[in-house]
Amino acid sequence: MVTDEHVCPFGLKTKDLLERQGFDVKDHRLETREQADDFKREYQVETTPQVFIGDKRIGGYEEVRKHFGLDVPGEKEVSYRPIVAIFSTAFLMALAVAWAALDTLWSIRTLEWFVAISMCLLGLQKLKDLESFSTMFLNYDLLAQRQVRYGYVYPFAETLAGILMLAGMLVWLAAPVALFIGIVGAISVFKAVYIDKRELKCACAGGDSDVPLGFVSLTENLIMILMGLWMPIRMYLL
Repeated sequence: MVTDEHVCPFGLKTKDLLERQGFDVKDHRLETREQADDFKREYQVETTPQVFIGDKRIGGYEEVRKHFGLDVPGEKEVSYRPIVAIFSTAFLMALAVAWAALDTLWSIRTLEWFVAISMCLLGLQKLKDLESFSTMFLNYDLLAQRQVRYGYVYPFAETLAGILMLAGMLVWLAAPVALFIGIVGAISVFKAVYIDKRELKCACAGGDSDVPLGFVSLTENLIMILMGLWMPIRMYLL
């Protein structure tokens, strides 16, 4: 459907997909709402676009992807993709900061910045939908189950600790916060996954994520614990 006020994004994506699959696409544009409604009635469909290969109707964008054996966006399935994206971005940002600040890519500070930036990005993912995060968090966090408001405080605490550690300031505040939420989180994840044997989704990447609760979540908390211990030690040594 293409009008002065609307260009169907799924129509464009479907046409592009077909062309990338090697098809010569004959594109029939519906230029008014009336044409679209007439088309839907004629073929007894509820949405456009509709793809026909020869005389066979395949369907819309998602059906075309299924036809070619491709994953369908939006289908809920367990995936580590959000975590990989967050930590990869954090690592590259840490390298960039190290290069700008120290004229080198690798140092102890690079690792510190990597953890701090990761905490900030993870906190941001939680803050974008605080209500959904707190609901998912209640499935396994032991403290949140006793004090529900902790689920609302946690993202702010994680983000604040990450920002302070990134700046290397107020370590007396940032380190205990990271240490506390890391210890509580590690105990909660370990109990839920390795003792209770529950299959849950982790709220670490936000309340709408499909990241499985397990090793990655436990590692995240252990890293925060190490960072909470390391920062005061580094400050004392310096």
